[in-house]
Amino acid sequence: MKIIIVGCGKVGLTLTEQLNNEGHDITVIDKDGAKLRYVTDNIDVMGVEGNGAIYQVQMEAGIKETDLLIATTNSDELNMLCCLIAKKAGNCHTIARIRNPEYANEVQYIREELNLSMAINPELAAATEISRLLKFPSVIKIDAFAKGRVELMKFIIPDNSVLDNMQVYEVGPRLHCSILICAVERGNDVIIPGGSFCLQKGDKISFVASGSQATEFFRQVGLSNNTIKTAMLVGGGRISYYLAKMLEDTGIKVKIIEQDLTRCHELSELLPKAMIIHGDGSDQQLLMEEGITQTESFAALTGFDEENIMLSLYAASVSRAKLVTKINRIAFENIIQQMNLGSIIYPKMITADGIIRYVRAMQNSMGSNVETLYKIVANKAEALEFRVEKDAPLIGIPLEKLSFKDNLLIACINRGGQIITPRGKDTIEPGDTVIVVTTHSGLKDLKDVLR
Repeated sequence: MKIIIVGCGKVGLTLTEQLNNEGHDITVIDKDGAKLRYVTDNIDVMGVEGNGAIYQVQMEAGIKETDLLIATTNSDELNMLCCLIAKKAGNCHTIARIRNPEYANEVQYIREELNLSMAINPELAAATEISRLLKFPSVIKIDAFAKGRVELMKFIIPDNSVLDNMQVYEVGPRLHCSILICAVERGNDVIIPGGSFCLQKGDKISFVASGSQATEFFRQVGLSNNTIKTAMLVGGGRISYYLAKMLEDTGIKVKIIEQDLTRCHELSELLPKAMIIHGDGSDQQLLMEEGITQTESFAALTGFDEENIMLSLYAASVSRAKLVTKINRIAFENIIQQMNLGSIIYPKMITADGIIRYVRAMQNSMGSNVETLYKIVANKAEALEFRVEKDAPLIGIPLEKLSFKDNLLIACINRGGQIITPRGKDTIEPGDTVIVVTTHSGLKDLKDVLR
């Protein structure tokens, strides 16, 4: 597909990289020549310098032949204008980043009036992800498949766990629950495990299960999933605002620590049910006075990665709180993943994944059949949901007789709402949706899973 991306910021750069890796024809527009050169020097894409909301600039970028324009500049209004002009000039699909909370209640109206295919809000998406994680304190990542019937969850095997030194094939029979372990992160390695693979304490394991089976699994391994009652958020930015708004009606008591006095006054008016504290979130004495040792969840959501990392490490050392750490840059991901930072939230990755899911859905109508896509580990492993067509080459053949690619696993079969944890004798039938976990990127069709 031919895609134009307006804006070379964090989200724009991440999207350019990922969509280029998937084989799309990308053109990037940005007013900043230095940023544009950095992108075109490091990624095999075309660059056009100029204002993306100017008709002539879009024409130069090839809007007439474009399938999709994505506007990710820092200005919501500019993004909407870019999409409006693209719709008139090229009649293509359009996606706009709209992040101002003032527009939050107007997004549906804006989408309809501007005929947007999608409106994305990185901060709202990050807050939604955090609110889901607070419902499962033991889990560090949750993704939903099969319209929410199946969840892909990630957690760390603790010390003295029954899972330590257990082989993967033993997990179901010994713990009496129907789950499938589909990926294991050990150090810098991501492994798609076979049945004889031996789990160890400290492994990050990703497994597929229905909600009820996941709850039973956590009970069997001795991890409580009691709902959190208190949350301390450091940083009063947009993510904290959206998150506190979501938690208002859940009974969770929210405390926000913010350095800027003006912002504190704004938040106290916007969030009457939350407690707003004016102070430096990196002040240990203040954190102690505000009850960091007793809080059940702690989220470091400042604008600085280094401060968020230090805050979470400190919280881990003085409390047993569920930790959430916001990270913007992915430069040192290998090191960050080894730290005790709880659930790591990358707003730009959440946004990019949402757009890539939409791009793959567009390809569905062009012959591909990917329904859903999630990155399990950034650029290392992904989980895809395929819709099974009548002419798929795998239909009716027991899984044990099929020759799959290495580092690939059929994790789940959804047959008309019935969730099947696949075993060797199971078959794939027309109309099923199938979840595949793999370290191979860019799979576009179910037949791509075979050697």
